Amino acid sequence: MHVRFPGHAGDSEVEELHQLAESAGAEVCGTILGARERPDAASFVGKGKAEEIQQAVARASADLVVVNHELSPAQERNLEKVVACRVLDRTGLILDIFAQRARSHEGKLQVELAQLERLASRLVRGWTHLERQKGGIGLRGGPGETQIELDRRQIRERIKKLNERLAQVALQRRSRRRGRHKVPIPTVSMVGYTNAGKSSLFNRLTGAGVYAADQLFATLDPTMRRVELRGNTPIILADTVGFISALPHSLVEAFKSTLEEVAQADLLLHVVDSHNPEAREHIEQVNQVLNEIEAGTVAQILVYNKIDLTGQAPRIERDAAGRVHKIWLSAATGEGVELLTDALAEHYRRRRRAVALQLPPVAGRLRAAVYERFDVARETPLENGGWLIELALDPAQTAWLMQQEDFRDEYLASDSHTLLAPTGSVS
Repeated sequence: MHVRFPGHAGDSEVEELHQLAESAGAEVCGTILGARERPDAASFVGKGKAEEIQQAVARASADLVVVNHELSPAQERNLEKVVACRVLDRTGLILDIFAQRARSHEGKLQVELAQLERLASRLVRGWTHLERQKGGIGLRGGPGETQIELDRRQIRERIKKLNERLAQVALQRRSRRRGRHKVPIPTVSMVGYTNAGKSSLFNRLTGAGVYAADQLFATLDPTMRRVELRGNTPIILADTVGFISALPHSLVEAFKSTLEEVAQADLLLHVVDSHNPEAREHIEQVNQVLNEIEAGTVAQILVYNKIDLTGQAPRIERDAAGRVHKIWLSAATGEGVELLTDALAEHYRRRRRAVALQLPPVAGRLRAAVYERFDVARETPLENGGWLIELALDPAQTAWLMQQEDFRDEYLASDSHTLLAPTGSVS
C-alpha cells in the first residue's frame, strides 16, 4: 500500500517497496495506490481505502499488508482491525530485513536494540486480551501490575543491557581504530544507496568474496581489507551498510558505532547506481544520512557504477582544483576499475610532502623500515657510510616515522617538508 501525497510522484517509491518486500522474503500479491492531502489520523489511509485493502486481502488470501510509510501504533492497530490481518509499516519491514541479514555479534545487538525500542511503543497490540490483575484474599490494597507493565519493564531492562554491551563493543572498535592509526595506513569507506553495487566493487578491488546480490541490504556487517595501490600506497578499504530513503532513525542510532567507521575515514567512495533513474535523489539521501552521522565533511569521490547497463564508457571527471571528483565504471565487468585505483593513488600522492633523511650507518634498521613501508624516490650514499634518502610522506606517515624508537630529529634534512607536485595523473 502506497499513498501519494502532494509533491511526490511515488512510482519509484512503489518499486522500492516491492524490492524491500521481496528482500524480506514476502511474495507480493498486489499493490494498492491512494492519494491524500494528509494522512488520516485514525488509519493513515482513510476508511474507504482501508475497506478496499480488506477486500484485496480477502481475494488474494494474503496474510500481511505492508504500508510504505511510518504508522503510529494507533494507526497500525486500527488498520489491522479493518483488514483482518497483520499490518507492517516501512520501518518494521526494514527492521525485519536487518534482523535476517545481521551476522556479526555487534550487528545482532544493534538490530535487537532497534526492534525493542520500536516494540516498546506497540506493546498494547500484544496484550489487549488480558484484564488488569486483581489482588487476592488479603491483597485488596489495589490492582496488581498488569501484564503490559511487566513486559515494558522487561523491555526497558533488556534495552539497558543492550546499550551497555554496545558501549563495550564501541569501546573495542575505537581501540582497534586507534591501533590502526598507529600504523600509517589511511582508511577509505565505501558508502551509497542500498543495491548500488558497493559489495561487488569491494570484491573487485580486494578479492574478499563478500556476499553480493541484486537485492536491498544484501550485506549489513562492515568488512575491511588492505589494498595495495600503485606507488607502494596501502589503504584500508571498508565496505559498509547501504542507506535508503527514510532510513529509520532508530537504526541510525543503533548502528552509530558501526557508522563511526564512515565518519572517521580519510576518504569516502560514494557508489551510485548510474542505471537507476533516481540516482540524483539517491545521492542527496545518502548525503543527508552522512550529515546525520557527522560524516558530511569527509572528502568524497563519486563512483558511478553499472555502466555496463547504460552503455557508457569508463571515464573520470575532475573538479576546479584538478582533483578526481567522479568516476564511471562497472564492478561487474571490471571496466574503469583501474581508473579508480589510479585516482585513489593520486589522491594520497597529493597529500604527500617531500622528506629528505640523512641516516648514519647505525640507522640501518630504520632504513630497512623506510624501504618496507614507503615509496623511496632516490637514495644517495654519504661519505660517512650513511645514506641520504628522498621520499614523499603524508602527515600520518611522517608522524609514524618520527615516533620510531631509533629516529632522531637531526635525521631530517633542512629542506624537508617542501610540498611535492603530484607525480603522475590519471589520464
